[in-house]
Amino acid sequence: MSRLGQVADAVTAYGAHVAREVARARREPAFAAELRARWQRLQAGIAFTRTPGGVQLPRLALPETDEPGAMAAYLLGEGAPGEFPFATAAYREMYLDKQHAGEEPMRLFAGLGLAEDTNARFRYLAGHQRNTRLSTAFDGPTLYGLDSDHEGVLGKVGEGGVAIDTIDDMARLFAGFDLVAPHTSVSMTMNAPAPIILAMYVAAARRRFGPDCIALLRGTIQADMLKEIQAQNEVIFPVEPSLRFLGDMVGWCIRHLPRWYPISISGYHIAEAGATPVQQAAFTLANGFTYADLFRSRGLDLEQFGPRFSFFLDCGLDAEYLVLGRVCRRIWAIGMRDAFGAGPKAQRLKLHTQTSGRSLIAAEFKNNLSRTAIELLLAYLNYTNSCHSNSADEPFTTPTEEYVRLAAHSQSILLEESGLFKHTMNLIGGSPGLRILERQVEQAILGVFREIDALGGVLAAMEQRYQRSRIQESAHRYEQQIYSGERPIVGLNRYAAPGSAPARVRLARTPVAKQRAQVQRVRAFRRKHARRAPAALQRLENVVRGGGDVFAELLDTVQVCSLGQITRCLTETVGRFRPMV
Repeated sequence: MSRLGQVADAVTAYGAHVAREVARARREPAFAAELRARWQRLQAGIAFTRTPGGVQLPRLALPETDEPGAMAAYLLGEGAPGEFPFATAAYREMYLDKQHAGEEPMRLFAGLGLAEDTNARFRYLAGHQRNTRLSTAFDGPTLYGLDSDHEGVLGKVGEGGVAIDTIDDMARLFAGFDLVAPHTSVSMTMNAPAPIILAMYVAAARRRFGPDCIALLRGTIQADMLKEIQAQNEVIFPVEPSLRFLGDMVGWCIRHLPRWYPISISGYHIAEAGATPVQQAAFTLANGFTYADLFRSRGLDLEQFGPRFSFFLDCGLDAEYLVLGRVCRRIWAIGMRDAFGAGPKAQRLKLHTQTSGRSLIAAEFKNNLSRTAIELLLAYLNYTNSCHSNSADEPFTTPTEEYVRLAAHSQSILLEESGLFKHTMNLIGGSPGLRILERQVEQAILGVFREIDALGGVLAAMEQRYQRSRIQESAHRYEQQIYSGERPIVGLNRYAAPGSAPARVRLARTPVAKQRAQVQRVRAFRRKHARRAPAALQRLENVVRGGGDVFAELLDTVQVCSLGQITRCLTETVGRFRPMV
């Protein structure tokens, strides 16, 4: 049995344990009295607030019961917010209005053109947030570790993301932002070249703020290579070297970047590739447990790296999304405690959610505003820790300022203008239907775990293309459902306006002149450092071949070498990824 089989058995065993404790609470007066005392302590700690209309509400909504079995079912099966197994929420209070002086969950995504263009978009977005939260999208060449002057990529430079070739570009990208401020955080959606890009970020920050700044840097880098192989395809190095480079980066972050999440385990791209909600959750959690095993096998301390994991899920319009975050937190907590022996901090799943890009439709695209609003409600009902709302014009273009502003305001309306979340935690949860849906989704996820376990675990299943084939099957079924009308899409296969013309939308594109300017920049950087780069690349190669800490060496390499130079050095040393057949 792989570790994943142990997790599935642990979750099943915990469910049986809860059922026994519920029966025990109804049978044993002493245990019932213990539960009542715990319940009373919990109730006594709840403060009260008033709505603008004058209605008094508790800060936390608990089931109204004096029956010990119901108390046991809630406390053990769901957990109060911030308590094992964390189904209700990862923390005791989230989104409540008294926290408005703190950090809001909104995290908006930007990346277009050259570094200064994205910097300008960051400044625009910052005007719609209380805190500085900069999420970065990179262009295609950067995602594949290519310089902007690489043969055949000019038309992709700065398209769909920002072009970053050098440490100088990284400095331009965040120029003017106080990266060491307590409420500034930076997120980077980067995978195969993640160690190189993070090294550029750290080195650029150290150059600007001094060597003592490193411990103050806050943020996340995605760096999830397993989902790349399973779904998104942005893979450069073979599996083992990819995981080695990742492990070196995670180990360095644990030692030196205490406020940084060095891996964000992503289901979003799995879902966007076509997976069902259950498959998205199952593959993502399975990947998370696999990383825990891999890092521990490298000698890293579970109690140090476990709390530094974060997770990233898609949120579409299917009913399963109403409970997906809740179920994932519960499975992760039980699995980490009972199959891995992890402590409380590593049991807590921290979740970022993004509304579904796949649900956005070009036909009558303004309906996307409603789709995203509903998806945001579902995401926040799961008490996601942070959230990105997509822009309605994304079927056509990198989002324009108008629709980015509306995407930001949709979150503000939900969290600040409406009263659904700012007065009371768990105001809407706890319905019978939600509990039924949770049980069904959990059992379906465990069923996928057992299928992967039977194949020998996540890595063995990848070699057999299990995840990829399941995603492809689901994607095909999804499209069939749309064409047959089984899956209604308003404005596309239902209620479409007769004779409507295609929408006229302004496209955000990077001018060729800017693309050529970026080419000249990277060439000028390489000329400037032409004498020092060969020795730096040789030292990097020696570290890779000698089994040293690759990330620590990259911090020096990025000072004089471009992204493309470093990627080429690494591929010449460890080889290139070849798709599994």
